[in-house]
Amino acid sequence: MIRKTTRRDFVKHTSALGAALFVGGPQAFSQERSPNERIRYACIGVSGKGDSDSSDAANHGDVVAICDIDDRKLRARKVDDRFKNAETFADYREMFEKMGDKIDAVTVSTPDHHHYLATALALSAGKAAFTQKPLTHSVWEARELARLARENDCPTQMGNQGTSNSTLRTSAAILKGGSLGPIQEVHVTTNRPVWPQGNDRPEGTDAPPFLDWDLWLGPAPERPYADDFYHPFAWRGWWDFGTGALGDMACHTFNMPFMGVGLKDPVSIQAWTSGHNMDSYPQKSKIKFEFPETEDRPAIPVWWYDGGNEPEESLLNGQKFERNSKGETTGAVIVCEGGVLYSPGDYGQGLKIIDADGNDMPIPDVEFEESPGHFTEFHQSIIGERDRATSNFENYAGPLTETILLGNLAVWAAAGGEGKKIEWDAQSVTATNAPEVMHVVRREYRDGWSLS
Repeated sequence: MIRKTTRRDFVKHTSALGAALFVGGPQAFSQERSPNERIRYACIGVSGKGDSDSSDAANHGDVVAICDIDDRKLRARKVDDRFKNAETFADYREMFEKMGDKIDAVTVSTPDHHHYLATALALSAGKAAFTQKPLTHSVWEARELARLARENDCPTQMGNQGTSNSTLRTSAAILKGGSLGPIQEVHVTTNRPVWPQGNDRPEGTDAPPFLDWDLWLGPAPERPYADDFYHPFAWRGWWDFGTGALGDMACHTFNMPFMGVGLKDPVSIQAWTSGHNMDSYPQKSKIKFEFPETEDRPAIPVWWYDGGNEPEESLLNGQKFERNSKGETTGAVIVCEGGVLYSPGDYGQGLKIIDADGNDMPIPDVEFEESPGHFTEFHQSIIGERDRATSNFENYAGPLTETILLGNLAVWAAAGGEGKKIEWDAQSVTATNAPEVMHVVRREYRDGWSLS
């Protein structure tokens, strides 16, 4: 049975917990570890993506703790022999307090609004962290997790598994190699959302007895439970909990162009949406990011499409988009002076290069590191077989998540349809001409749900 803790208990011990985590200091992951040493994993969230993430942890080490606010999910996990000896918790704060010295690494597979706090507690205690995409719920949180990972020298990895795909890495290497000439523009599209979005808040109902609703809300503002509107999946469509279509899929579909084109720190973002009530995300949106010139490419526009919006098919010079059985298309189109690189699919797994006449061009030979597997990269970085996993927080996942979530500043400003152009200063983490979106850059947390 899940051990329950009251709000009063939490408020009483949260400050002590934060102090203990910081006083303890980071573990010395930089020290050499034996490849035969068994890593002790704790898994926060064990259903949905938490099912596969906790399985990956169990296949690479020993799972010593599992945490979920749904008692049914914990019971189901304990039936599996790989988790039968794991301690069970409903609250990850309590888990860290009790098990901190017995944990080496943590997986975080929760709704977006818990990603930052659960991961920050792990990093502050010197634990390695594997956190699902998007890394955080806000831009400030992404910057902060990158800082914590760097300062505490913790191995990290975000759960955007396509990063380890050889075709994605091939596409990125082609773009970085410059064989297609200067990059002119980028277009990224998804079929999301595939959950209800753009709706009014429902009437509340009683939460089922197996679900701790107060813990599910965590750092988010209080609201009543409602069947099928939040848990276990539709939370993605609400500003308080999720990051919309952009946050759900851009860490995948934006991933290859981010790696290949260097899409860090746009200077402006603007959105056009179907409208929203500032509680639920819009049903559809189109977003334009403007990136400044770098040493490797000129200044370029990057477009994002969701909810049925999509790029002009003419970008493929007469070829057609690949579509699923519903007629939907997903993927990325990178227009270069010497050809168009088309990567159909969600995870960068497709690749073709099209010339100006619509003919397929040969795929250049390029060099890149083959991945042993996404979670394996993370595990290897813990035991010292590699320095860092590719999608580590400091150099990759943090900046990627920042770029993506900046799109939601523009979406917020486009509640009425067309939003104003948001001017962004990456150094100060500030929307210089739009103070009204700064609560999206950095949100407030409920009492008892912060590190400070």
